[in-house]
Amino acid sequence: MRTVNMTQITAGDGSLVTRVRPLNAFTYSSAAARVVFGPGSLEHLEREIALLGARRALVLCTPEQTGIATAVLQRLGERGAGLFAKAAMHVPIEVAREARAEALRLGADCAVAVGGGSTIGLGKAIALEAPPGALPVLAIPTTYAGSEMTPIYGITEGGIKKTGKDERVLPRTVIYDAQLTLSLPVGLSMTSGLNAIAHSAEGLYARDSNPIMALLAEEGIRALAAALPLVQARPDDIEARSQAQYGAWLCGTVLGNVGMALHHKLCHTLGGSFNLPHAETHAIVLPHALAYNAAAVPQAMAALRRALGCDDPAQALFELGQRLGVPAGLAALGMPAEGIDRAVDIALQNAYWNPRPLEKAALHNLLSRAHAGLAPA
Repeated sequence: MRTVNMTQITAGDGSLVTRVRPLNAFTYSSAAARVVFGPGSLEHLEREIALLGARRALVLCTPEQTGIATAVLQRLGERGAGLFAKAAMHVPIEVAREARAEALRLGADCAVAVGGGSTIGLGKAIALEAPPGALPVLAIPTTYAGSEMTPIYGITEGGIKKTGKDERVLPRTVIYDAQLTLSLPVGLSMTSGLNAIAHSAEGLYARDSNPIMALLAEEGIRALAAALPLVQARPDDIEARSQAQYGAWLCGTVLGNVGMALHHKLCHTLGGSFNLPHAETHAIVLPHALAYNAAAVPQAMAALRRALGCDDPAQALFELGQRLGVPAGLAALGMPAEGIDRAVDIALQNAYWNPRPLEKAALHNLLSRAHAGLAPA
C-alpha cells in the first residue's frame, strides 16, 4: 500500500523532496471480527461455531440461496437448529420479527448468515434484540457487500429505512471462501463490488476518518477496481474472486469504523422508499455523489486518483460501471421520475453529515442525472 501521508514538492534546484503532510487529530478504535480467509475455508465452520461456544445455530438465507444454506446446515449436523430462508432486501421489519420468533422457538444461540447484505442484515436484526453476546452472528458472505465487517444495521418499516450502529450486531466471525462466490451471477458480482467501493470512497472523507481507515480504503478500492474486470472476463477465476473478497473485507471494515455521508443517505432513501435493489443503487449513485463532493474533499480525491489510476475518479467510476454492465440509471431499476422530489425531501430530513452542504436544487440535479443514466456533472 502506498503511504498516503507523504507528498512530493519541488526544491529550488529542481529536485523532488518528500514531505510529510501534517496529520489532523483523530481518535481510532477497532472492534474487529475474527476472519477466516481463503478458498475452501468453509471446512472450518464447525470449529468456528465451537469457538463461539454455540450449540444450536439457526442458518439464514434468501429464498434464492436455499441450496447453499441447506448444505451449510447439513455440515453443522447436531449444531444446526434449523433454516430460515426468508431474508429480503432492506430487512423488512415483519421478516425480522418472524426470524426472531423462529430463533426463540428453536432455542438458537447463534445465527449463521449465508449470503449477501440482505441475509447478514437479517442476522444483525436478530442479534439486535438479544442480550449482549446471547446470539452471536457468524457471517459467510457470498457477495462483496462488506456488511459482514460492520456494526451497522438497517430495518425498513412503513417505507422508511432506519439505520443505526450497535456493537451487538457486528458478526463475531466471518468466513471468506471464494469458492462460495462462484455461483454469484456476474452482473451481481459487479454491482456488489462497486457497492463495496462506495463504502471506502465515502470513508476517505468521513467526518471521523483517520489515517488507518484511509490506508484500508485506498487499498480496498484498488483491489476491487483491479479484480472486478477479471471476474467479469473469467467468472470462475478463484484468484480474482479472492482478490475481490479481500477488497470487500477492507471496504467493509472502513464502513464499520467511520461515519457515512450523502451517498449512503441517498441510497438508504432510494432503497427503503422505492424498494430499489441495494447493490445496483449504490453502483449507480456513487459517481454522482463523488462529483457532488469532489471540490470539498481534495485529499480524498487524490487517494481515489491513486487507487483508480485516473484523473477524474467520479467519471472513472461511471465508466467502470458502464464497462461492468451496471444498469443505465435509476429508471432502469424501476424508480419513477416523479419520485425524485420525494427522494430529495427525505434525504434532507435527518440528513447525514456531509463535507459539502446539502442544497435542494443540486441534489435534485444529482438524482435526475442518476435517474436518467447520465454521466456525473
